[in-house]
Amino acid sequence: MHSRASVRGLTTLLQRLRISATLRAVPSVHWTGDTNRAADMRRELARRRAAGIGGRWLTTAALKRETGIDGAGGILTHGNAQLDPYRACLGLAVHARAAGARLHEHSSARRIIGDRQGVRIELDRGELCADWAVIATGYATPEFKPLAGRFRMSSTYVIATPPVGAKTRREMGLGDLMLWDTNTPYHYARWTPDHRLLFGGGDEPKLPQEARRHALDRHTSRLKDDLVALYPALRGVSPEYAWEGLFAATPDGLPYIGTNRRYPRHLFALGYGGNGMAFTLLAAQILLRTIQRAITPEDRFFGFARTR
Repeated sequence: MHSRASVRGLTTLLQRLRISATLRAVPSVHWTGDTNRAADMRRELARRRAAGIGGRWLTTAALKRETGIDGAGGILTHGNAQLDPYRACLGLAVHARAAGARLHEHSSARRIIGDRQGVRIELDRGELCADWAVIATGYATPEFKPLAGRFRMSSTYVIATPPVGAKTRREMGLGDLMLWDTNTPYHYARWTPDHRLLFGGGDEPKLPQEARRHALDRHTSRLKDDLVALYPALRGVSPEYAWEGLFAATPDGLPYIGTNRRYPRHLFALGYGGNGMAFTLLAAQILLRTIQRAITPEDRFFGFARTR
């Protein structure tokens, strides 16, 4: 429910500020090819409905009709969205600056010293003082080494096809929706505004730097094979782009949002587990309530104190 409300709030904010970020509502399908997993997913759907989230069960025939995939079933949900994160970030930065924020993108913070009164941030040239420092780096960077053990670092891999023509899209049968499966590691797919298909997955623990380039080549080939297995109409289509993404996950899957007793006057938003877009507004709201000394009991579910 928290992530659903966060997505709704973020889309509302971007629309209210009239930020052009190719934002659009897109349904999602979580599917499986395993009949045993399908039974588990039907029970999950019942729990979702009981929690007020909703969704619709897709039978084998309905899954084929919506996605073009031969599987055992799936869950279709609404209330999802996709956007261009780069454009969204630039748009929010413009509004922040108009509201009085001062942006200094190339000012590296070398050291942050905090006490009960505030923080002093040492830069390459000079320093600045503030009431709080917000650390939203995705995971614990070397400057916060004592926190590193709370995160599991993983890589995910993505390929992008060339623009896919209308005839091929009809042969595929994949509608305008976001898609992911129950495999371990799982796969995910979505269309871009210029009709490319993004297809990713193959998540694995972070590799040493020297091994990452070879891993990208290997996973690119594997993702292409997996994609063709799902959609034979794409046979002969080579990826136009491929990349790796590094992300951090926590033991219970929830991000850490809030303060940590080791670091006075630091506010953290870390460990989204690949769901950073869904949790961005929620993190901002929790951190604001922390500053205002108005945190709620639910906010504590995201705090560092929930796990030791």
